[in-house]
Amino acid sequence: MAEIKITWTKSGIGRPEKQRRIIESLGLKRLHHTVVHQDSPTIRGMVNKVSHMVMVEEA
Repeated sequence: MAEIKITWTKSGIGRPEKQRRIIESLGLKRLHHTVVHQDSPTIRGMVNKVSHMVMVEEA
């Protein structure tokens, strides 16, 4: 299965609590932090909800 790299690029200040929890559940700790996840429908759905705050690349 393919992997994707997710980088947190924009702050969660002023964003709804639901979006901040999604960022946290993806494993992102601070701005410009990058994590690698398996490319699955669950992860893609989470990324779509916060697509304006993260950058996604193929790993």
